[in-house]
Amino acid sequence: MRFVDRIQEKERLTKILNMDRPTFTAIYGRRRLGKSTLITRVITDNDIYYLADESESSAQRILLSKVIAQKFAGFDKVTYPDWETLFRSINYRTEEKFTLVLDEMPYMVKQSPELPSVLQKLLDEKQLKYNLVVCGSSQNMMYGLILDESSPLYGRADVVMKFTPIKLPYLQEALNLTPEQAIEEYSVWGGVPRYWELRENHNSFDEAIWTEALSVNGTLYDEPVKLFKDDVQDIVKTATIMSFVGVGANRMSEIASRSNEPATNLSRPIKKLIDLGFLGKDIPFDADEEKSKKTLYKIADPFVDFHYRFVVPMRSFIELGRKAPIEMELQQHLGEHTSKWWEIICRDAVTGNVIDGTLYGVAKRWWGTVLDKEKKPHQIELDVVAESLDKKKILIGECKWTSGENAAALENELRWKASMLPFAKGKEVVPVIFAKNATNQTDTAIVITPEGIMDLMK
Repeated sequence: MRFVDRIQEKERLTKILNMDRPTFTAIYGRRRLGKSTLITRVITDNDIYYLADESESSAQRILLSKVIAQKFAGFDKVTYPDWETLFRSINYRTEEKFTLVLDEMPYMVKQSPELPSVLQKLLDEKQLKYNLVVCGSSQNMMYGLILDESSPLYGRADVVMKFTPIKLPYLQEALNLTPEQAIEEYSVWGGVPRYWELRENHNSFDEAIWTEALSVNGTLYDEPVKLFKDDVQDIVKTATIMSFVGVGANRMSEIASRSNEPATNLSRPIKKLIDLGFLGKDIPFDADEEKSKKTLYKIADPFVDFHYRFVVPMRSFIELGRKAPIEMELQQHLGEHTSKWWEIICRDAVTGNVIDGTLYGVAKRWWGTVLDKEKKPHQIELDVVAESLDKKKILIGECKWTSGENAAALENELRWKASMLPFAKGKEVVPVIFAKNATNQTDTAIVITPEGIMDLMK
């Protein structure tokens, strides 16, 4: 697969490694996001790349010294009693600046808790002759090592880079898809390049799903649990929470009820999952994020969402090789799954973007009870709501992932809803229809299709 995106990260890493003086760089983010791939593309044959494992510390030093011996002959002929001796020995052998990469550093720290203090000492002395790059997939540990004020390495890094999933348009580019296909595939693979690589190995989207995600031998069959192992201690509670949210328990009270635990016991693990990027909060457009009682919890990653919506509930059938009930479930509900992520994609595309010449702020959903002119209450929902930064306009949008939608009818419904919204009073209402495709176009509403979304997100 072609290497796409990570343009800014590549430029930044290249720049810092080519400075006149030795530098210290920290890179972190969940597994499969391409951290190691980027590093190995930036460093040269003159540099040293070491991928740590879970061996105990003396074995780690032996392994690292063998890698270093490829650059400094005979380096592995010596036994290094501790990390400080090893790093100082590298310094002694160095005549010109190069880069030493310690990938999956959390494994090293787990076996050698003193390692951060050793690196702090060496960095503070400002005597190192080589660049040092540390990288890790344990977001918690890397954050604690570099960004926690109590850490020995706090404030020492010249650059700290956090990797996040890649944006939708790059999936289209990487797999050579139409905009519509890209959105359908993004709703399963998300923005994780390793998943894209696995998808590329198959002749079709359907084949890839069945082989990689819906098979006991699939590479991604137990993927979420593998991700959790990097950062959470109670895997069972974490998987339980994710399972309940995945099948529709979106309120704290619902999650607590199904878990048979008080909500107070779940606040910390849920916050942890939010911090790690696995869960997200859904709050109405006009609500205070800290005080809202309408908060809904949702799975924030497309693949993890797919896993807990289709793989976990179907696990018994998957284990037995019973394909028919799984096919039925996909046929009935995969479209709904794609539609949900189409809404999220549309909100992301609007946020901070210019739509028809107007710049908008953060786009959110809205749901609640409103009153019509006769004071009759109505329960309504809006897929997309965003206010212009000049406070003069309010964008309200409907998202449809079905064919042949009537744009004029959708616009009329949006305007009717807008007439009852308290936060829309005094503002110009801008109706927008986000449609897979639309017929009966309207001259007074904006219609945005997958092609338009791709343009907005580039």
